[in-house]
Amino acid sequence: MSEHEKSRLTVEIHNKTYTIIGSESPSHVRLVASLVDQKMNEIQDSNRHLDTAKLAVLTAVNTMSDYLKLKEDYATLLGSLNKKEDK
Repeated sequence: MSEHEKSRLTVEIHNKTYTIIGSESPSHVRLVASLVDQKMNEIQDSNRHLDTAKLAVLTAVNTMSDYLKLKEDYATLLGSLNKKEDK
């Protein structure tokens, strides 16, 4: 799919239907939706009292935390590779 082509895909996240419009492949969008759904279910399993809005925010916070950790790990690995290349 080209950068400017957009597709419309309907996915289900936490028992609600969402229409996602974007330039990513349908398989990518489905994977992302599935991972969000899994994370929301995981968080809700340990916090049954959460309403959907709080659950969504906790899911976003957890996901962003994971992203930042991976980003830091990636930067560390790149730094290590650059040091090895400089030698």
